Order: sequence, then structure tokens, then C-alpha cells
Amino acid sequence: MTKHYHTPQDLERLAEFKELAPHEFQAFAKFDGTLGHEGGAIDHLHRELIAVGVAISSQCPYCIQIHVIQAKKAGASKAQIAEATLVAAALGAGAAVTHGTMAFRIYDES
Repeated sequence: MTKHYHTPQDLERLAEFKELAPHEFQAFAKFDGTLGHEGGAIDHLHRELIAVGVAISSQCPYCIQIHVIQAKKAGASKAQIAEATLVAAALGAGAAVTHGTMAFRIYDES
């Protein structure tokens, strides 16, 4: 029986994407690499904190692991991780409520 769970070893399989879809993988890797870009308007610490919030919001366990570690290396405190988490949660709740207004419109129009 195949087990379905998240494991960091899955990330080792990214090389398969590079082999099977080299052009697309190269484009993705280049774009993904912009996160660590220095010299932009947002410094590396804050880029990583944004990434933590997005990773939590999108519920990607691999992204959470990678970006929490990178944020910590960039100097993030546990309190900053907590705040990024709660900002993500607030936006997720806000999105649910505002999508409720769409539900009201669909209800009224049907």
C-alpha cells in the first residue's frame, strides 16, 4: 500500500522535473530564485516573512519548512513568524467573508 504524506525527501525529486520538462523547470527556477534577490525595495528578511505567510496560506508544508528556515537565517524572530502566520490567517478569513458577498449575489441572481 502506498503511503501518502509529506516528506522532505520529496524535494529530492525536483531533479525529475528538470529532466522531464527542462525549459519549464528552468523558467520556474529562475523566477523562484528571485525570492533571495538583494537590492530590491524589499529586503531579504521581509521577502522571507512574506513567503512564510503565503506558504501558510497556501498550506504547502515544503514551502513552510523552507521559508521558515530561511526567515530564521535572515534574522526573523519567532514573534515575526507568529505575526506573519496571523496576518496570513486574517487575510484568509477576509477572503472567505468577501467571497460570501459573492455567494449573496449569486443567491439573489438565481
